[in-house]
Amino acid sequence: MELRELEWFTTLAETEHMTEASLRLNVSQPTLSRALARLERKLGVKLFDRHHNGLRLNKYGEIFQAHALRAMSELDRGEERIVTLVDPERGSVSLGFLHSFGGWLVPDLLNRYRKLAPSTSFELRGGACDTVIDDVRRGNIDIGFVAPEPVADDLDWIPLGREPLCLGVPPGHVFEGRDQVAIADLAHEPMVALRAGFGLRHVTDRLCREAGFSPRVEIEVTELSTLHALVAAGMGVAVVPAPRTGHTPGPTIRGIPFSDPTAFRHYGAVTRRCGPSGLAARRFLKFVERGSTPPSQSGRPAAKETVTGALTAARTA
Repeated sequence: MELRELEWFTTLAETEHMTEASLRLNVSQPTLSRALARLERKLGVKLFDRHHNGLRLNKYGEIFQAHALRAMSELDRGEERIVTLVDPERGSVSLGFLHSFGGWLVPDLLNRYRKLAPSTSFELRGGACDTVIDDVRRGNIDIGFVAPEPVADDLDWIPLGREPLCLGVPPGHVFEGRDQVAIADLAHEPMVALRAGFGLRHVTDRLCREAGFSPRVEIEVTELSTLHALVAAGMGVAVVPAPRTGHTPGPTIRGIPFSDPTAFRHYGAVTRRCGPSGLAARRFLKFVERGSTPPSQSGRPAAKETVTGALTAARTA
């Protein structure tokens, strides 16, 4: 079976029209028709139901289409890996990251790395901490940027910095006038939090556990933007990353620094123990390892005027 036949079949399966497919492929209709007939003879089944005004992919065609697309994708990936081996700057790097890192960490890294290797392409995938780690472990992505550090013997961790946390409260909350608040003060507060599996939830649970109580989580969400909106609506308080300078404000919630010295989350890069397979990904990882990451905020509690105010809704994790 020729690769050309697979390409022709997938185009015909997409269009379900012989004339349109032949024009797109720049081959004659009789040539395309004969190729389809040969393919169906090899498989021993008809792949399309014929109608007076065209073709319709049948159940056998749908099965073969799925396998043909995967086969062509694998061949493309193989070609890409060979290109990467010959010229790392032209390769592709797949990155997974917490959604909240998509607003500062990832753009900064890519912006400065592209100045060194402008031909490198990137595939980006945001997700929960556990999802990113699983994708790294399975080889679905080359490098993951997560927080906190995962507990895993089969992965390598490259610490990049730590991000301070603060307490998000709605306007008018009893805590609003404080210069700082302790984690222990949240013991009886209704809370909004990310669902289990998200890095920020891991940290929130850890801070509350260290303070001697279980968080009273009344609403669980999957995005920080939703969490911020619910806090602004008075549905509870939340542990959130301290806002970064220059972010566009979203729902108005107040950020109060924590007095606890451990109220931060370490963030870093995670890879499989053997490292990424492609040279382009390995080169990018070396760039990260050299400390070419953006200056991180200090882990010390931020001044009230720095933290208090509107927290961005664009940040999701």
